[in-house]
Amino acid sequence: MSKIQFYLGFVLLLAGCSSKKQVITESKDPVANDMVVMTDAQVRNAGIETGTATAQTINTTLKVNGMVDVPPQNIVSVSFPMGGYLRSTKLLPGMHVSRGEVIAVVEDQALIQLQQDYLVAVAKLGFLQQEFERQKLLNENKVNADKVYQQAQADFSSQKVMVKGYSEKLKLVGINPVKLSEDNVSKSVAVHSPINGFVSKVNVNIGKYVTGTDILFELINPDDMHAALTIYEKDITKVKIGQQVQVSFVDDPSSVYNCKIILVTKNVDESRSALVHCHFETQPKNLLPGMFLNATINISYANVLTLPEDAIVRFENKQYVYELTGKNEFRMTEVQTGVVENGRIEVSSAVDGFGSRNLVTKNAHAILSKMKNASEGE
Repeated sequence: MSKIQFYLGFVLLLAGCSSKKQVITESKDPVANDMVVMTDAQVRNAGIETGTATAQTINTTLKVNGMVDVPPQNIVSVSFPMGGYLRSTKLLPGMHVSRGEVIAVVEDQALIQLQQDYLVAVAKLGFLQQEFERQKLLNENKVNADKVYQQAQADFSSQKVMVKGYSEKLKLVGINPVKLSEDNVSKSVAVHSPINGFVSKVNVNIGKYVTGTDILFELINPDDMHAALTIYEKDITKVKIGQQVQVSFVDDPSSVYNCKIILVTKNVDESRSALVHCHFETQPKNLLPGMFLNATINISYANVLTLPEDAIVRFENKQYVYELTGKNEFRMTEVQTGVVENGRIEVSSAVDGFGSRNLVTKNAHAILSKMKNASEGE
């Protein structure tokens, strides 16, 4: 046999073996990429359980943050209209005050002058009243000229206006003009609390001179404090008056308080958010303005299909469940998820009859791990 014949026979032999190997390989049954087959022991050890999706009414919620706020009508800024030197006060932020309680004492020479002017005006008013009555009687008897009577009448009327003006100024600074006499003129005046509440700010110290425009103290009436929630622009259309809200505070997240939305602002600020005001159904104790809080707004209720959260697996930026298609055979099915409530999650799928399919409800991650291991081993 020549060398050419030998080499030709060797090549034909190799070609026959390669063809036979290809036939054997192509005859092997393909396995779907979304299918997983496990043994009885694997299913038992993984604790896999199956069941169907459950229809239930679930609450759509919106989680936001906010703070305790006070309506403007419940915030009182205390000032002293005439100005003066602050001689005494015992107020500190957080202290409780009662309506009518003395919260400060202010003194000034102008207070003495005001009381003096009032008493002099009252004394002069008495004289002008008598003069007016005398001139009226004389005018009726044609003893004096009409001009003299009219002048007495004008002087009397002007003095009454002056006395009334001084009287109102005294009331403005807290002095009762009815009880004022030359025996009780004082250089100091007590400042009284106009409300029942507590002190939020103290802006002065003893000995400081304050003007009529200075705010001495800021008092808050706690009877109507509410929760002011920050809602971003994309969510503001979901929020409506009357919706229920659950509120908890940063220092005590386990305590939850029920609220109801009473006002939704109609403007969006520079941070692209708006405020929603909520009224506490039962106001918490020790509530202070400015306290931070977390809130959950109940947006709506809907009847949806739900599964335990443990039934959902995430793979390549998508969410899936596993359907039991045969003995220990599981098929991956893509789903869309929604609201999570009490350990169950809203699910939906384009698969026909999804609600009646036999799905893995517990330890679905064990099947995903098996699938990944099988893919890596190929």
